[in-house]
Amino acid sequence: MTLLDQITIQLQNTSTGKLLPVYIDVYDNSLSRKWLAALNDLLRKNYHLEKNYCFFGFVEHQRNAEYLCTQMNRSIHAINSSDLGYKIADFFSPSNTINRDLSLNHDKLNHLHRYFEDLQGVSGAMSPYYSKADPDTRWHIRQLNLLCHEYESLVLSMRKVVQAPEWRRPSQLMCWLNAPRFVLEQEDYKLFGIDTISRSTGGVFVGVNKAVGKHHWEVFHDEGRDSRIAELTTTTLKSQTEAAGDFDIEWAQDPSGYEFQQTRLADFRGWLVDNGFDPEDKSLTIGHPKVGQVDLLRSFGTDNPQEIWKCISPYLDVYKVQTSEAQATYNYTWADPDFQDQQVARIKQGN
Repeated sequence: MTLLDQITIQLQNTSTGKLLPVYIDVYDNSLSRKWLAALNDLLRKNYHLEKNYCFFGFVEHQRNAEYLCTQMNRSIHAINSSDLGYKIADFFSPSNTINRDLSLNHDKLNHLHRYFEDLQGVSGAMSPYYSKADPDTRWHIRQLNLLCHEYESLVLSMRKVVQAPEWRRPSQLMCWLNAPRFVLEQEDYKLFGIDTISRSTGGVFVGVNKAVGKHHWEVFHDEGRDSRIAELTTTTLKSQTEAAGDFDIEWAQDPSGYEFQQTRLADFRGWLVDNGFDPEDKSLTIGHPKVGQVDLLRSFGTDNPQEIWKCISPYLDVYKVQTSEAQATYNYTWADPDFQDQQVARIKQGN
């Protein structure tokens, strides 16, 4: 495949300061060109990389289940203490979000996501609560969504470590605060589709727009084969019409060749039909549009996912991102005492 550019990400061990370079080959396609231009703009203008929403499904991470639940409750308390008039009578802990079989209590997390939907609204139709909120309260509203998705991924990996270690689901989400968006065009939709739900190890994908709520695959996965749109706990289900310079890197093993995944995707097709959707309609923007691939052998000396996890786990911090046209260094961490203040200040500035 023709390459558009090559990107280097320097991961950092925050205890030792040592760096681990990860090399990405960028494919040349319609969406890649728009995405790379947007990424270069983020780097040139030094937008704030969200390090509190970056490494998912790494059970070695200090952002463990107890920490994430504490942060959920902290944001709920801040919202309840504001003058919005929206009260959340709920509390989250590992004991009430993780079932005895180590699976996630999806009903509990779906309620958390519903609070976020009520409070923020969706792109183009923001909630009156969000419009009224001050910057600090807006930050906490947004955390409900980010923490919900991070927790779901972590609990899945926690269970897999015990029951099927090779199927842990680690990934890396590169998201920037207030990242400008661009509109997807018709030619970009061909990169979506049910066959793109399964992601290759080291695959680089344009990130799902976090403002649209849950997408079809997430709802099917969380609510079950027999669920119906009219009965969902989560209310927001929209196609993706916009993207940004954000991107995801998949570090998990590719399940596409396995019978369990093929069966699950067949069930998903049935769910779409039962809910009035055409499984072949790519404008639903189901799946993950691929814009690049990590050069696994150059970066890690192996393409074995479990060996790659061992390489990455000590380096769960992004220090620098560099393309052929732009670069940015991120000399801060999510554990900084003033990290929330840094983010709120950036929100006020617009970048």
